[in-house]
Amino acid sequence: MSTQQEPVPSDVQSLSYEAARDELVRVVTELEQGSATLERSLALWERGESLAARCEEWLVGARARLDAARASTAGANADGAGDQDGADR
Repeated sequence: MSTQQEPVPSDVQSLSYEAARDELVRVVTELEQGSATLERSLALWERGESLAARCEEWLVGARARLDAARASTAGANADGAGDQDGADR
């Protein structure tokens, strides 16, 4: 049956955060309906796990970028703290 071959993790890796999140919402909605066969439910569960992991990757990456930007800004502010005298440039 095709449900065993449907999702492969490599296709999830190419999804943007928004696309993965939207698909995850659809997967959860279908699972919550409870009308899928056991085989389909398992395939949906596996797909959902892959999608959730992809969303987590995006969020962890975004946090790292924000932390790096904040650290860079804090370092720049500390280096130039005596130069500004409180005035805007």
